[in-house]
Formats: sequence, structure tokens, C-alpha cells
Amino acid sequence: MEGNTRSTEENLRFTADFTSQEQWVAGHSWAYPDGGPVNPGDDKLDHLVTDADYCRSGSFRATRRSDGNWNTGLLTTEGSAEEFTLRTGDILETRVRLPEAIGAWPAIWTWRDGGNEIDVFEYHPDNPHLLELSNHVRGAHRSYTDASIHPGAWVDLKVEFRARSVIWWVNGTRAFADGKGVGRNWHAYVIVNLSVCGGRYHPAPEADVTAMSYEVDHLRVRASARP
Repeated sequence: MEGNTRSTEENLRFTADFTSQEQWVAGHSWAYPDGGPVNPGDDKLDHLVTDADYCRSGSFRATRRSDGNWNTGLLTTEGSAEEFTLRTGDILETRVRLPEAIGAWPAIWTWRDGGNEIDVFEYHPDNPHLLELSNHVRGAHRSYTDASIHPGAWVDLKVEFRARSVIWWVNGTRAFADGKGVGRNWHAYVIVNLSVCGGRYHPAPEADVTAMSYEVDHLRVRASARP
């Protein structure tokens, strides 16, 4: 047991501290046109904000604006002082509490140079038992359904970014191995955010809903001996 603990600690590459200005940039991402703050072309009502209350506590929030958009929280390692990137062979582990409001669109994903996107997860409460798991690098996707997934549920996620297969684990169950992977030289920044749906693909929030949120309890990355 001691040997296993020591090995895990030695392999640890990144432990998220959402309050850290060195690890994370708030309210700006080149995954959005011109770095933000809006992205209507992706059916998002987001208006990214740098306000710490929207992301720095691990609770990612969105609140309705008078112009029809929503102030939303986003953190990315891109552009930060540390500029941490995931790389082939890494394993990302996180625990999230899913939102309850229709129109909420939480995600943890990767991005670099206009692509390199792997979705650790996406979720829409109108599909209450379904997580979207996607490899946009090599075109693989799984809609994973399970009764343990529902609005307000805590969900444990683990993703192995292997060269020949990206493998997703949900609540300890191997949910999807895409058999395609990311290649040997892949690397990408981490994004954690809460978007708001515009209504094209999933329902927009009801008119009386003015706020929504989801929580990220922890996020860490360790290197694997097997890329």
C-alpha cells in the first residue's frame, strides 16, 4: 500500500487550485471567437466574465443578463503563467456535481491551436441520465447513459489520454474506449466551464430561471507509465 501511494504521488503532474492566478485564466479562451466573451455560433448564450465568484471557488455559475445572454464562469490553463498542458499518457481525474436547471451546459474539455479537443464530459439536464464523451481529435463519440447520472448527482470521472485509445471511466465503470486515441505528440490546455444553451440543440433556460451552477470538487492529472 505504501508503495502504491508513493508511486501515485510521484506520478502526479497537476492538482487544480481554482483560486490560483498562476494555474488558471478566468473569463477568456481562444476556443471562443476572438477569445470571447460570446460564442453564439456554437449555440451558447455565454458572456464570459472574469469575476471570481463565477469560477474560482470550484462552483461554476451563470446568471441571466438583461441583453438575453448570461454571465458565465470559465477557467483555462491557456495563457496562464504555468500554461499546464495535458499530454499523451496522462490520466485526468475529477469529481463533479451536475447542474439541475434546463439550459445548463457544463463541461471539462481540452483545446489548443483551434482544436485538439477531447471532452472529458458534457451534460444537459434535458437528457438527465446521459453524459457526452467525445474525441474530436480523431472523431469518436459515446452517449453514455446510467441511472447514477441525473441532475444534482455527484459523478466521478477518469479519462486516460492514450495514443491509440482514449478511455473514459464513470463512477468506476469503464464507459467508453474509443480505439482511436490522440496520437503520440498530442498536448492541450484544460478548460472547465459552465455554458448556457441557446435552444438550437438543447432547450434554453425557462424565462423564470435567472441562475444556475455546477460544482467541481477536485481535478488532478497524473502521468501513466503507459502512453
